[in-house]
Amino acid sequence: MNTLDHKDQIKKIDQAGMYEVIYNFPAQFEDGLKRAQQIDLPRWGKRQVRNIVMAGLGGSAIGGDLVRSYLANKIFNPFVICRNYTLPNWVLPSTLVFLSSYSGNTEETLSALQDALSKGAKIISITSNGEVEKISAKENIPCVRLPKGYQPRAALGYSFVPILVLLERLGLVEGEEENINQAKIFLEKNRNNYRMEAEAGKNPAKMLAAKLHKKLPIIYAANDYFDTVSTRWKGQICENAKMLAFNNVFPEFNHNELVGWKVLSDYRDDLIVVILKDREDHPRIQKRMEIVKGIIEKLKVEVIEVESSGENLLSRMFSLIQLGDFTSFYLSILNEEDPSPVKVIDFLKNELAKE
Repeated sequence: MNTLDHKDQIKKIDQAGMYEVIYNFPAQFEDGLKRAQQIDLPRWGKRQVRNIVMAGLGGSAIGGDLVRSYLANKIFNPFVICRNYTLPNWVLPSTLVFLSSYSGNTEETLSALQDALSKGAKIISITSNGEVEKISAKENIPCVRLPKGYQPRAALGYSFVPILVLLERLGLVEGEEENINQAKIFLEKNRNNYRMEAEAGKNPAKMLAAKLHKKLPIIYAANDYFDTVSTRWKGQICENAKMLAFNNVFPEFNHNELVGWKVLSDYRDDLIVVILKDREDHPRIQKRMEIVKGIIEKLKVEVIEVESSGENLLSRMFSLIQLGDFTSFYLSILNEEDPSPVKVIDFLKNELAKE
């Protein structure tokens, strides 16, 4: 029996239950929506918000980054992600700052929170606990309180949906609650393709994991909408499967990284490329994808094309995220690594705390 079809073996490796979290992910959309609807917001009119910053790191940041990508052609306010200790110098009282830290104790985000307070920005926090929650209560900052017990990367629905809902509540976007509900329904149906019970020969996530096993995956996607999706794939492979992966976007990497696809004699057999595609990719990007695929295949490196699915853009973005999450999980099983712990990150944080 294929290892990925052996439930007992999977459960033995997946000691903290990451599979169940990935499988039940769509429920985060509904719960995250409710939690964002329940908090009290100041009467900030949309004309009072000039620009938007989302401050966070790792799994807490990627939700905001996905919102930024998703709203690229829907929102008129500049929207940037801050993965640092300090906010941009242009942050003013007219800036809306989302502070996202699942644990509530991320040192960079706590520093950014103090920076936002000193600049008089409009602040909304998103957290499950910790100092962010305490400071929010003390400073009367609106706070979306998340359920505890998740790895930050496994709480993506909770870091994504509230930001989108709050932007709609503030009048900066419209119609997104319906899009969220449609995406949830789609993901609930689509996950059946990747469930543990689906045999390896018929399960796209298991088949892709088998191809990526013992390889170094390089993930490429279009910059429009799917830049952060490719980052999510990289991060999930690194954290869940405990193996390196890299990503880049069209068209930027065609102007630099593409040249590096030449001197491969020592590691050609270790590489594999995944191109994430969407039916609404820019026509010139689609042409670039076709040409680049040919270039890499001539170098005898396998290229796998993965197409998004779903009716609306939100569903299509998360269709690829869902496949990437399941694939990274099955890769962890093939690597015989429990997908949940991130011991080296814990070590780094403990070392930093000694200073």
